[in-house]
Amino acid sequence: MIDIHCHLNFHAFEKDVDEVIKKSLAAGVYKIINAGTKIDSSGSAIKLAERHEGLYATVGIHPHHADKLEEDWSEKFENLAKHPKVVAIGEIGMDFFSYQSNQITDPKLQREIFIKQLEISHRLKLPLQIHNRQAGKEILEILLNHKSYLLNPPGVFHCFSGDIEFLKKVLDLGFYVGFDGNITYKGLAKGETTDLKDLVKYAPIERILTETDAPFLTPEPHRGTRNIPEYVIIVAESIARIKNISFEKVKDQTTKNALTLFAIKD
Repeated sequence: MIDIHCHLNFHAFEKDVDEVIKKSLAAGVYKIINAGTKIDSSGSAIKLAERHEGLYATVGIHPHHADKLEEDWSEKFENLAKHPKVVAIGEIGMDFFSYQSNQITDPKLQREIFIKQLEISHRLKLPLQIHNRQAGKEILEILLNHKSYLLNPPGVFHCFSGDIEFLKKVLDLGFYVGFDGNITYKGLAKGETTDLKDLVKYAPIERILTETDAPFLTPEPHRGTRNIPEYVIIVAESIARIKNISFEKVKDQTTKNALTLFAIKD
């Protein structure tokens, strides 16, 4: 199995990150991709990847941090992205959900930073890991207006949500879709209109990637505790049940998908 999106570089893992990685590898999660969300977390993701053979990193400015950048951020960003263990530009995108801890960052600024990172991904020939929360229309508009920046395949929509029509448009652009532990939850998340299980059913297995977003989105039956990369196996098992296919099929195909998208050797 491959966990294509987690945050072992976050504070939740500072006391036992090596143990968590060792445990996940022993469970069969043999490759893990850590996502950056700003300059410093991208740097720490790279440092962690340098220490562990099966770990890789992404470099990205999350939309929450679009208003917290220094003037020379893009130069530092691009230098980080050139590291040999960096396999994507992410987590980048747009977010119009109002969180208790972080209100909506200026949409105009989010757009500007997103487009700048698209330019860098094109220049460095790195796929995208896109964050979208209730900003799908705007993200699609940007991607369509900057189609020349997109690789083939262009990347993945991380922690996919939205409706079936949005999913169709994302797939038409050539993107993969990532599913996380929240596909095991009952009911709809705030502001959503379509059950994640329906999205899993519709998405072809050849375009699905497995991820945890650890330490967040812990799947049932462990919800309420810290998420870990090992639980990507639970995500795969859930996808298998929802799509009525074997776990082996999900494991093999999603692994193949990840190796292809991120150009990682098996």
